[in-house]
Amino acid sequence: MPTTTAPRLGTALARLLLVAAALLGVLLAGAAPASAHAALTGSDPQDGAVVATAPKEVNLTFSEQVAMGGDSIRVLDPAGNRVDTGELRDLCSGNIVRYGVGLRTGLPEGTYTVAWQAVSADSHPIAGAFTFSVGAPSETSVALPEQNAGGGVVGALYGIARYLSYAAFTVLVGGSAFVLACWPRGASVRPIQRLVVRGWLTLTAATLVMLLLRNPYTGSGELGDAFDLGGLKAVLETKTGAALVSRLMLLGAAALFVAVLFGAYTKRTDPKEKKDLTFGLAIGGTVVAAGIAGTWALAEHASTGIQPGIAMPVDLLHLLAVAAWLGGLTTLLVALYRAPGIERAAVERFSKIAFGSVVVLAATGLYQSWRQVGSWSALTGTSYGQLLLVKIGLVAVLLGIAWISRRWTQRLGAPAETSETAATAETDEAAQADEAAQADEAAEVAETDETVETAEEPQKSPDTDGIDPVRAAQLARQRVAVATARTKRDRDADPERTGLRRSVLTEAVVAVVLLAVTTVLTSTEPGRTEEEAGRSQSASGSTAVPERPVDVRLPFDTGGVNGKGTVRLSLDPGRTGANALHVFIDGPDSRPLDVPELKVAFTLKAKSIGPLPVVPDRIQAGHWSASGVQIPMAGEWQIQVTVRTSDIDQTTIDKNVKIG
Repeated sequence: MPTTTAPRLGTALARLLLVAAALLGVLLAGAAPASAHAALTGSDPQDGAVVATAPKEVNLTFSEQVAMGGDSIRVLDPAGNRVDTGELRDLCSGNIVRYGVGLRTGLPEGTYTVAWQAVSADSHPIAGAFTFSVGAPSETSVALPEQNAGGGVVGALYGIARYLSYAAFTVLVGGSAFVLACWPRGASVRPIQRLVVRGWLTLTAATLVMLLLRNPYTGSGELGDAFDLGGLKAVLETKTGAALVSRLMLLGAAALFVAVLFGAYTKRTDPKEKKDLTFGLAIGGTVVAAGIAGTWALAEHASTGIQPGIAMPVDLLHLLAVAAWLGGLTTLLVALYRAPGIERAAVERFSKIAFGSVVVLAATGLYQSWRQVGSWSALTGTSYGQLLLVKIGLVAVLLGIAWISRRWTQRLGAPAETSETAATAETDEAAQADEAAQADEAAEVAETDETVETAEEPQKSPDTDGIDPVRAAQLARQRVAVATARTKRDRDADPERTGLRRSVLTEAVVAVVLLAVTTVLTSTEPGRTEEEAGRSQSASGSTAVPERPVDVRLPFDTGGVNGKGTVRLSLDPGRTGANALHVFIDGPDSRPLDVPELKVAFTLKAKSIGPLPVVPDRIQAGHWSASGVQIPMAGEWQIQVTVRTSDIDQTTIDKNVKIG
């Protein structure tokens, strides 16, 4: 019996699937449940601030536009009771995105908790909490909630639905394009039909699930709220809800397209009629596919941030190119394994389409990377940038495997079967299957009749024709099995086609992981936004306690005799405006140390302010002072102190402190 490559193929397939599963697990397990585009960049009062008197309101500032409701900002006292008025105030002005809520009057001293939740403009929920104190910090019974918006079971289900929707879109669009542009005969091949139809069914089901889960995903996080009609109505009024409903409507048009593609299109025999129908399907299919892709572009990252007018059409082209490449690749894989009569010309046509798709992906991906990352530091120092590097690496691997597939395609000889011969073989195989089914049905009827006749006439002889229906059914099934085995043997005996199937299978496995990375990437805060939010928070989120001085201790060593000691610096009241500066110098024995010269400077690097020099006056041994030291704005200031202990021994020491 001849040796075949099937066992090795099965082993390779199992290994590839295990590797893909492991990569998917690492990617999805390490992904945050819902990092979003918008980020909190500032608040008033600021996180950890201690204010002398109770503020009239609490304001939050975001990096991008967000959607908030009347209950989006809650302020709780130390006992956990709400002290806000519950009336959301829209304080947005120009490019500043700010919302606030009023506070009740007469709030006592203590620590207050601010909990907030919103929906970013790119559809992802965000949440957080911080504290501030009135008068002095106190014990509080309020536990700071974790940022779990979009997490839990609901977040996991929503993420799975997002992934399935992307994958199903590529199969639906890429499979249809493969049939129309590369292999028209594939429209009559059952495995190809099932693949595209299942893509449509999966995309429709995933969209419905996302629509139902949208309310708990951005709100309570409770799975039971998926069937809350009031919440569903609110979702339909949002941009994301409208996009999901539009997708469902476009999928209705896609169903008609699929029905014509696998129905009337396969029955056309007149070349002119088929050409006209092909043109109509190509135009209509492109419009529907672009519309479905637009539902992502209009509701996610591309719709917000910088240059949305350019980013949305670029994102649409990117999605269509992904579908044409990866969806067509999946269809080719099915054709190679389930319809081995696919012609070399069809594979070569897809190779050209895949190359064009890669060119479009490179151009659009380069623009999207610049728009979402913005800097080299964000490319390596943020979650988005790191995921993007993983995606680029996977694309590079995919291109390498595609190059191998192209080499296998070039080595293919003349097709083992012509189109007509392959179609005839498939028809004969189907006819044999029908014959077997009919034989089974005849056998069942014969057995029933024989049972009845035997009961009525026990002495009646067997069938007068001498043909056993059960035996006939067995023979028909054997013929089908032999024909299938022969087809498989012929298929595996072609080393070029076997190599092509293996390389395309490897491409498909890498593509599965690539889609998973892309799904996580679309729900991750872009690197540009993350860096900007970090800079804003470092500049505005560093607040010293009002009415309480900033105290700093700095050890020094000038290297000379009696050159060691400690600088104690006090800035009172430690806020913007005029401050009193006191500097004390102690020697190693903790006694006042007199030095010939002392200088102080303040620098706010985040705003490129300074250094602002201060030359304090000597009050007495080891004590220097300066009044009216101006701090122009709040932020993280660098305080530099220069100490000279002799004519040649001098050192400068510094420390960053938060001054509000």
